[in-house]
Amino acid sequence: MFTGIIECTAKVYQLNRDKNNLYITFNNPFLNNEIQINQSICHNGICLSIMNINKKTYSVLASEETLLCTNLNFLKIQDEVNLERGITLHRRLNGHIVQGHVDTIATIIKIENRNGSWLFFFRFQKKLDSIVVEKGSIAINGISLTIITCDKYIFNVSILPYTYEKTNLRMMKVGDIVNIEFDIIGKYIKKYIKEYFI
Repeated sequence: MFTGIIECTAKVYQLNRDKNNLYITFNNPFLNNEIQINQSICHNGICLSIMNINKKTYSVLASEETLLCTNLNFLKIQDEVNLERGITLHRRLNGHIVQGHVDTIATIIKIENRNGSWLFFFRFQKKLDSIVVEKGSIAINGISLTIITCDKYIFNVSILPYTYEKTNLRMMKVGDIVNIEFDIIGKYIKKYIKEYFI
């Protein structure tokens, strides 16, 4: 489990296709004893386990199912991804509960510079009315953020300077695709209402 508080970013070092799977090798930003084989790390909001590791790089495997519902197919060499290791029991939950299970992707349709912060606008293919709420939590490329407004297919969030500088949002432009994970509490409530009241 994760909190949506990004620790650092890593650049894509190598991409290798194997049938319907994708092996991704990243430059390793961690110290030798900070990560290990089979450890799960959140990459742009996607929980992936380390398969190989050395001092300079580590590799993960994305399955066909993961590739179908995330933006990993758009990765290129030298692209940066947001990283977060799993939470520990003594760590504060500074963001919100993020599972690393991406629900869908969204497209950046507008970025506004607000003289000290940025407004990012995103569009989905499906209506959002039943899964997002204003001032609710959402994970975008693994970043825990608060929704400002949402209307049918579009929502926006405010990005503060620290988040902008420490994540790959600083490299994003209109037309780019991001991973989205909706708030798990909201998803359970939606399922409960659908099964028992509709």
